[in-house]
Amino acid sequence: MKILVTDQSGAEHELEGLDGWRIMEVIRDWGLNVKAECGGAASCATCHVYVDEAWLGKLTPPSHEEEDLLYTAPDRQSNSRLSCQILLSDDLDGLKVTLAQSAAKDSEAA
Repeated sequence: MKILVTDQSGAEHELEGLDGWRIMEVIRDWGLNVKAECGGAASCATCHVYVDEAWLGKLTPPSHEEEDLLYTAPDRQSNSRLSCQILLSDDLDGLKVTLAQSAAKDSEAA
């Protein structure tokens, strides 16, 4: 299945992922600019993405823990999510996300 990821410079990447994988794992493994410091343990906000508005309703709502972590992101928006908390499934084939600047490897934020 595919996800469409816009990086911090505005370039769009079509990435292949496997059912059950975390979106963060797909983005990281394809070498895009994402810190993902905790490796998916939901203990940081360094895999912060903006989910395309058309896809928000297809995602499970964020947990309280995810909301708390997103609150620490300096560039949080209403469509912010942690990519480690989104699992690929057939329903999400074609999901569109944009990497937040605070998730960049060279970012001092988050």
